[in-house]
Amino acid sequence: MSVPKAGFGRTSEAFFGRRKGKPLRGRQAEALTMGLETLGLDLANPAPADLRLLFSVPVKTVRLEIGFGGGEHLRHEAGSHPDEGFIGVEPFVNGMAKMTAALERQPLVNLRLFDDDATFVLDWLPDGSLDGIDLFYPDPWPKKRHWKRRFVNMANLDRFARVLKPGARFRFASDIDTYVNWTLLHCRAHSAFEWQAQAATDWHLAYEGWPGTRYEAKAVREGRPPAYLTFLRR
Repeated sequence: MSVPKAGFGRTSEAFFGRRKGKPLRGRQAEALTMGLETLGLDLANPAPADLRLLFSVPVKTVRLEIGFGGGEHLRHEAGSHPDEGFIGVEPFVNGMAKMTAALERQPLVNLRLFDDDATFVLDWLPDGSLDGIDLFYPDPWPKKRHWKRRFVNMANLDRFARVLKPGARFRFASDIDTYVNWTLLHCRAHSAFEWQAQAATDWHLAYEGWPGTRYEAKAVREGRPPAYLTFLRR
């Protein structure tokens, strides 16, 4: 199931790769349908001016995670910070199914989901409405002819700058050194963002409370150490 999409008059910008993996088993498909019916964002309606109203419980802040994979980090953050609201975006059907199945076992009421292009959500959100954006291990698109599909670009940084509050953080993690360098160059060239590294080793230190992911563990086993970047919205 897909939740209704906003009428932006454009198609997905396709910053992600494949949409589906192995066919879902019956229980997975049911969990996906029910999970999106319960937690899915309906972009056909305008976003509330106060995003905290998206949640059925009182929250103090709202953060966005783009491309949450199987949802390990997002579930950890939402469970560890019940007074914060989280929006998770994941266009890969199998990843979203894994997330909704996990939420069926352990519900989280401070979480909303979207199963398509994150730019739809970014364009739907009000100005200055987010307290943070996380983009962890995005598709690296390593071939030069595909670089235009990398999610970090000046147009999307403009989107981030519009929806982030002053002082909010954009966090980026990757095990692909060319994409790390790409992100550093783009963010340092954008007037709205300031890199928060204090020492040369800072970007090799995981975020406080970081639970790790299965993808990250695989990257480390294969000799690709991750980098963790934090940029402040000026």
